[in-house]
Amino acid sequence: MRNPFAGQRMTKADVVAGVPGGIGGVPDGMAAGLLAGVSPVHGLYASLAGRFFGGIGTSTRLMVVTTTGASALAAGSVLTDIAPEERSAAMVVLTLVAGIAMLVAAVLRLGRYTRFVSHSVMTGFLLGVAANIVFGQLPVLVGAPSEGSVAALKALHVVLHPRQIDWRSAVVGGLAVLLLFAVARTRFRTVASLVGLIVPTALVLALGWDSVATVSDAGEIPRGFPLPQVPELSLLSPSLIAGALAVTVIVLVQGTGVAESAPNPDGSRAKTDRDFCAQGIGNLFAALFRGMPVGGSLGQTAINVSSGARTRWAGMWSGLWILVILVALSGVVGRVPMPTLAAILMFAAVGSMNIDQVVAIWSSGSISRTALGVTFVATLLLPVTAAVGVGVAISLLMQLNQEAIDLKVVRLRVEGEHLLESIVPKHLSDNEIVILDVYGSLFYAGARTLQSRLPDPTGARDCVVILRLRGRASVSSTFLHIIADYARRLDATGGRLYLSGIDPRIRAVWTDELLDGQGIKIEFYPASSTIGESTLSAYADAEVRINERRRS
Repeated sequence: MRNPFAGQRMTKADVVAGVPGGIGGVPDGMAAGLLAGVSPVHGLYASLAGRFFGGIGTSTRLMVVTTTGASALAAGSVLTDIAPEERSAAMVVLTLVAGIAMLVAAVLRLGRYTRFVSHSVMTGFLLGVAANIVFGQLPVLVGAPSEGSVAALKALHVVLHPRQIDWRSAVVGGLAVLLLFAVARTRFRTVASLVGLIVPTALVLALGWDSVATVSDAGEIPRGFPLPQVPELSLLSPSLIAGALAVTVIVLVQGTGVAESAPNPDGSRAKTDRDFCAQGIGNLFAALFRGMPVGGSLGQTAINVSSGARTRWAGMWSGLWILVILVALSGVVGRVPMPTLAAILMFAAVGSMNIDQVVAIWSSGSISRTALGVTFVATLLLPVTAAVGVGVAISLLMQLNQEAIDLKVVRLRVEGEHLLESIVPKHLSDNEIVILDVYGSLFYAGARTLQSRLPDPTGARDCVVILRLRGRASVSSTFLHIIADYARRLDATGGRLYLSGIDPRIRAVWTDELLDGQGIKIEFYPASSTIGESTLSAYADAEVRINERRRS
């Protein structure tokens, strides 16, 4: 196994670059715990464990593996039906299962399948997640009770019942929001979340505003160095496993996006499956340290890059700095006002909304608009895990639809030693030879589209159709069924189907025994190193066949 630290010697710049990430990781980790509906300390532990242990093996060297809004929201939605006293332990088990699932995905090399998740679907999902965070944290920001089955209804309840707002909490939350936006516009933007946390906390402590909820109200904050613990596996259930798999999909797809946004400084290409493995390891250790799910974070990776990180050590050092802060200031963590954490979450959510990207997708066609809109609405109205299922289903439907739309069939005419493209006839004529070439996928929907575009042999005597399949190493059973049906129709009128440019792997599957057993007559012409040679050979044989049929 290749040493992940080869050529990655730690530098002073990496140690320094880890400081802003470590400082910003404290409020971000706590806010993630709040978003997931558990004690903020779970977010802190996950942040330090994910950054250090996950950072050891990433192929995207500057990627920061830590808590993310999408994974926290998804994990929180899985735990809604679990008793409050068991929710923290269940979160740890969920994180463990997600880590194992990520390692399995890496072993099975499933990284290549992330490209099947549509960009418009993922954008709609993340936009919905951001909106859910803003709506869901509004009650916490202003210290008001909320009612409603989804985040949007909870926010609406607060707006419609302003008298239930705690004005002290609203002041603290509003001040945090103002500080976040103000500091983010300065050169100190990397510590904006820390400023937004410290100043409102100092205000609450100075004025003695006991009505403002604090982190300690959500549970006891352990003091000292966190020690690993074995998760309570007795809480494992089918619903928890299903939720962990949904979290796995979210984390891995997001991590792929992070890899694209943070290329390696030396120009080497990131390996998706290795990043899967690194994030899986990060989640395993996050579970051992009582943390919540972690994954590649776009925002924290951006901070890492802008802080001057040169190797993976910068992200790992940010985890170590979080540990230092946690051990030294564990007593202060419990006094942090909850409205400030809500403000940090809402600020990050608003910052993640890429309106230019949404406009670009909206302008790219009705299919992309539909995918974006449906996924966005599903994320707002359904549990995040169900919304992930909707998004995956839409991505698959879009893929199949695109295969059908992109398929193009052309006729090739023989002009001397060249093949010229022309329009495919709708009907065949007697003694006609038609060469067809196909552009696009021949799986599933694409094969059905081909079926509708093949020239009709009804009533045409002794014609030959040559279908060129060069470059196709495999085809679907649907395609075989369609070709078999077309070959029978040609044979019924004295015609014949020729397949040229055939790959040996296809011929090995379409054996003579298989075809004879189904009464299918097809002539095969294997591909050669000369492009067009097998097709011209098939055309020459077709001419001989037509001439013989004419003479007989």
